[in-house]
Amino acid sequence: MRIHYIQHVPFEEIGYVQEWMSANNIEVSATRIWESATFPSLGDFDGLVVMGGPMGVYEEELYEWLAAEKTFIKYAIGAGKKVLGICLGSQLIASVLGANVYPNSEKEIGWFEVSVKPGLDIWMGKDVETAFTTFHWHGDTFDLPEGGVNHITSAACQNQFFTYEENVAAIQFHPEATPETVASMVENCPEDLNPDKFVQSAAEIQQKSTENNFSAGHQFLAQVLNRLFLQE
Repeated sequence: MRIHYIQHVPFEEIGYVQEWMSANNIEVSATRIWESATFPSLGDFDGLVVMGGPMGVYEEELYEWLAAEKTFIKYAIGAGKKVLGICLGSQLIASVLGANVYPNSEKEIGWFEVSVKPGLDIWMGKDVETAFTTFHWHGDTFDLPEGGVNHITSAACQNQFFTYEENVAAIQFHPEATPETVASMVENCPEDLNPDKFVQSAAEIQQKSTENNFSAGHQFLAQVLNRLFLQE
């Protein structure tokens, strides 16, 4: 399995995804947008992981590479590649599948519970937790694209994890989060941390950055990665 990943900013690294890829002997390549916004040929990879970032999918005038990335993701999906998006990556997938992406009524930043809807176990091919606490950092949300199935919700955001056909999955929250990635996001985006109903302070985020919370996200993400990239 050859997986290519797109990372948009240095401080939102791939976290647990790296651990999973190393454990499964994945052949890895990467586009790091701030270094070079160049994308591989479709024949050069089997799976694609699109990571997060502070930009919005509708900000093409601010980010000259954004239109090209959308086209690349759309072609990858159309070619039947296995594609996973996380946070901004999920919004990009929703966008290229024809759904609207826009500011959510509430920002959601910190550790909050998500609820799993019936039926995700069927897509996963195994039982899944019905609820778990995971890390969030987003102000935007998206409508569900035609043909997409949403499997997870939270109190602040309706569409948290959707699948599309058999080869595409999109996660709005951050199950890949590690202590290092959380600390990096807090350090680099302090202006986002104005405490609100669904926005925790830096101190509260640190307090809730427990081994159990990280582990719950990693367990869920491992199930998604196994299902999407390793299942024949």
